[in-house]
Amino acid sequence: MVSIQSKLSRVPARPGVYLFKNRSEKVIYVGKAKILKNRMRSYFQKSRPLDPRMLLLVKNISDFEFIITDSEIEALILEANLIKKYKPRYNINLKDDKSYPFIRLTKEDFPQVFATRKIIRDGSTYFGPYTNVKDMRYALTTLKRLFTIRSCKFDLNREVVAKKKVPLCLEYYIKKCQGPCQGLQDVSDYQKTIEKAKQFLKGKTDNLLSELYEEMKLHSDAQRYETAARVRDNIEALEKYRNSQKVVMSDNRDRDIFALAQEDDDACAVVFKIREGKIVGRIHYYLKGALHKKESEVLEQFVSQYYSSTEELPGEIYLPHEIDDQMVIEQWLSSKSDRDIRIIVPRIGEKKKLMAMCTKNARFLLEELKLQKVKAGNTASYAIESLQRDLKMKHPPIRIECFDISNIQGSDPVASMVCFINGKPMKSEYRKFKITIKDTPDDFAMMREVVKRRYSRLLTENKSMPDLIVVDGGKGQLSSAVSVLLELNLKEQKIIGLAKRLEEIFMPGFPDAQMLPKTSSSLKLLQSIRDEAHRFAITYHRSLRNKRTISSVLDKIPGIGSARRARLLKTFGSVKAIRESNPQIIHEKGGIPLKLAEVVYQTLREKKS
Repeated sequence: MVSIQSKLSRVPARPGVYLFKNRSEKVIYVGKAKILKNRMRSYFQKSRPLDPRMLLLVKNISDFEFIITDSEIEALILEANLIKKYKPRYNINLKDDKSYPFIRLTKEDFPQVFATRKIIRDGSTYFGPYTNVKDMRYALTTLKRLFTIRSCKFDLNREVVAKKKVPLCLEYYIKKCQGPCQGLQDVSDYQKTIEKAKQFLKGKTDNLLSELYEEMKLHSDAQRYETAARVRDNIEALEKYRNSQKVVMSDNRDRDIFALAQEDDDACAVVFKIREGKIVGRIHYYLKGALHKKESEVLEQFVSQYYSSTEELPGEIYLPHEIDDQMVIEQWLSSKSDRDIRIIVPRIGEKKKLMAMCTKNARFLLEELKLQKVKAGNTASYAIESLQRDLKMKHPPIRIECFDISNIQGSDPVASMVCFINGKPMKSEYRKFKITIKDTPDDFAMMREVVKRRYSRLLTENKSMPDLIVVDGGKGQLSSAVSVLLELNLKEQKIIGLAKRLEEIFMPGFPDAQMLPKTSSSLKLLQSIRDEAHRFAITYHRSLRNKRTISSVLDKIPGIGSARRARLLKTFGSVKAIRESNPQIIHEKGGIPLKLAEVVYQTLREKKS
């Protein structure tokens, strides 16, 4: 720390970027500052309150570097690029490693247009990224129908065209290309077509439609009806493409709308591209490293990283919250696009509703990520930590046991107990109980019985108790279980009730239900455990009911005792199989008299009807 303090004294009071490193010389954090000296010193001042993540960062800092820049804008750009390069552990990082496709317009005299996943910084123009490949292909198909752009891969420089080295292909003869390879279309005319293609890919379809309608009228007035018909078909294709885009704004301006959903260490950022009032695309990224960070901080870092790798900039950017460096980002983007770009936080009206829709999308996508991780078994340990934090437990709930009661109007009442260890089901530890009380249906009494049977046995066998007990139900079921634990002198045992209707959590000593965020990983874990207990109880209840039904049907037939019933079921496998047979087969295979076989067959048929 002494060497760090001595190095800190030499940090200048200038704008720039700093890189913190660990003992292995690996970059673990990248930050920017208006005054490097003040910002970097603040990390090592005891008076500055730091969240747990930043405390851990400071603990791991063994060295640092800094880069001086001429302005805050340069520092902002450099920070975004360095985060992408090093992917530091304590920064907000885009963890989605998918390579989304772009549409590329090459930088040539006669540019090509095609889909690609690889960006080459050679002056080419890129549109996208497209998260939905189907939408990208539809855009390319429509573009190639509207504009005569070459599909060949030849390098058509002026020398090649002058010498006419490339022969005409089928595209020329079916009027999908105007033959620039043979000099039949000059560079300026081809570039005009490319400019129209750019407008199309940017979502600027209104002007294109106006031009096409005017072109159709000119051909029609000149009695070039075949050409006018082709233009009419292009208008229909463009109208169809435009109608596939949802209109969300009435003022026809271009905007990018950012929304963010954040939970624990994960976040999902969504960008909706609005062009001429229509949604022309949506892209989302999953972010890592959001724990203990403010939403505005996560949002700011994402916006910086996003615009550092895209050239397409709208006039307005909508954000759900204000961010600290809003003016700096506005200046940076304005200089990048040679026009004023404003960042706006919608407060009222249709813009606020649009922002709410985008935020809903971000939350949905984050929930999808969490569900996938839970199904894949990748979030158990973190969900356990979240549960420990949310329930204010001293120790992580590694072993969780959950009870559920199943009965229909008191018939065949059963209970189940499932066990999850480190967030994963341990089926060898599952238990099922036949309820023995003979009173009228009483869920509270049933819960008391199974909890007492389970934990009396554990105490007798000197086995350890679970870290957490979950009962399916509200205050009544929880009170019943708690009363049993008190009888067994298990006063310190952690137990909760999880009610289905509103997913409320009831805890001993708290009069009101506790509510966890709907997207929290701890609530998802509790729900999956509760649902598994319910499934296990229902399965056991159905098996008992089916056995009782089978027994009662055969037992009511005179001449069928326990031995004959057992033989019939063993031979045929089920009552359904017996019913679908015939008296002769029942007689021969079941080993019973033919007349009795006829009675069995007829009784089962009548029972079904």
